[in-house]
Amino acid sequence: MNELLLIVTIAAQRVALPAAAVESVVELDTLIPVPRAVGHVAGLSALRSRVLTVIDCRRSLELGSTCTEGLLEAAVVEVEGHHYALIVDSVEDVIEALSDPAPIRAAMGPGWERASTGMVETEEGALLLVDVAALVAGPAAETRAA
Repeated sequence: MNELLLIVTIAAQRVALPAAAVESVVELDTLIPVPRAVGHVAGLSALRSRVLTVIDCRRSLELGSTCTEGLLEAAVVEVEGHHYALIVDSVEDVIEALSDPAPIRAAMGPGWERASTGMVETEEGALLLVDVAALVAGPAAETRAA
């Protein structure tokens, strides 16, 4: 497997996002609140004359919330034609996957289990591969689908 991965930290956990799904990595300095938005939507922000819906990855994974003051690191992704900024704790590097995603053999908590697609081997060890669409959908997606 030669897929490139963007290594990020979410809630103090190093995880991988498929680099092909990430348009750019940015720092956001302004968030506009959205009244009545679902809990994992942190607000709206502008990037190069387009509006981004900003997703708090910690809230999406049901791991608390990220401080939304000051500069925020985010990965910009497109899901179903809409652009989102995924707030992460930090962005590290782009590396190559050495394996296809393998099933997870440990309990990780409901948020991680919902958003992950498996463990992938890299030269830095095994990392959890996270589905960006699941982060955007958030924890209420399963409730709405039922």
